[in-house]
Amino acid sequence: MVLFQSFKDSRSEVMMLKKNRHTPIVSKAAPLIGSWLAAASISCQTGSQHISVFPAEAWPTSTPEAEGIDPAAVAAINTDIVAGRYGLIDHFLLIRHGRAVADFHYEHDYDSIAARYDTTNHQYNYDHPEWHPYFRDTDLHTLQSVTKSVTSAALGIAVDDGLIPDVSVPGLSFFDAYEPDMSDARRGDMTLQDMLTMRSGIDWDEMGSYLDSANSCVQMEASEEWIQFVLDHPMREEPGTRWDYNSGVSVLLGKIVQVATGQRVDEWARERLFEPIGITDFYWKITPDNEIDTEGGLYLSAHSLARIGYLFLRGGMWNGERIVSEEWVRVSTSPVVTDIVPDNDRRDAGYGYQWWVPEHHGETVTIFAGNGYGGQFLMVAPAYDVVVVFNAWNIHDAPDLSAWRALQDRILPAIQNN
Repeated sequence: MVLFQSFKDSRSEVMMLKKNRHTPIVSKAAPLIGSWLAAASISCQTGSQHISVFPAEAWPTSTPEAEGIDPAAVAAINTDIVAGRYGLIDHFLLIRHGRAVADFHYEHDYDSIAARYDTTNHQYNYDHPEWHPYFRDTDLHTLQSVTKSVTSAALGIAVDDGLIPDVSVPGLSFFDAYEPDMSDARRGDMTLQDMLTMRSGIDWDEMGSYLDSANSCVQMEASEEWIQFVLDHPMREEPGTRWDYNSGVSVLLGKIVQVATGQRVDEWARERLFEPIGITDFYWKITPDNEIDTEGGLYLSAHSLARIGYLFLRGGMWNGERIVSEEWVRVSTSPVVTDIVPDNDRRDAGYGYQWWVPEHHGETVTIFAGNGYGGQFLMVAPAYDVVVVFNAWNIHDAPDLSAWRALQDRILPAIQNN
């Protein structure tokens, strides 16, 4: 049987990645480098064979033992979560061979937790429980910057359709309706690939505290016209030469999807990405000037988010239907950029097209992931046929353990067979 429990824990929160403030929109919608795609084509174990399975309305369930995972390791993670060692974890979902083998939901009294902070009721307030981490008593959980990875998938579908020629196209070619500051010629050299890989060349400082008004993202979110703000931001260097985390560029990517497809990115994603893989409910914030927040505004349930990871684990295929091209999946989740650690003192080993590649060895990717502020982690280990989702809301105090390391340090070592 699948592991499932519910717990109440009101321990404090931890700062992970980023904050953002937005206005919402509600919507309802009825291979890597190397050879991992071959491994990813396997799924449900039948004797010594694995047959690909896909979820219908719900994920098929199994046990850790049946899918080759030491159950003691899974139980130990759960024990540590219940004990508060990972802070405020809301959901822990582990998928192997297309089946949910651990599905733990943890309930927290966010009303009591929020009472310690400013509880002004507006959706920009990350301490107000009506807005965060869940949207108004639903199971839709804020994804924060995992939104970027989903946006990249939506953009990739537009490239696959030929609506965007390729990633070498100039990034500013989609912004004729705006007036970019072209006083620096380097701005015109910025390609779509430079934007996807966070190498835009824009002078952008987002690695410091999100409580600091000097943070470029904080300044963007305080502005009335996000896109114009990013387009007007000064250039620092030649595009493509240095990696710098830039949520503003991720907002531009969402606008590019709209210009290329004629549909706002939330509708495009609903039609071409979400509905085909069985995601029926989502919530997406909009910016003050009615643009979709593609840097951090998406909400999905943990089970829906796992479908995004499983789609990429299966090389862009879903139950026999091609959703995203194999090539887009491969490059998006490859370490296109590998000099992140020395430049930014992070543990992440690489970065693709708005996806992290926290562990790779040469051209072989062990793990690729989306991650977001507060502890939103979608992690995929292709060779192990594993998808893991952690939802959390750790925004104030650091926990003893980080869920970001749980797959590398605890789950993969517990896998006993493929």
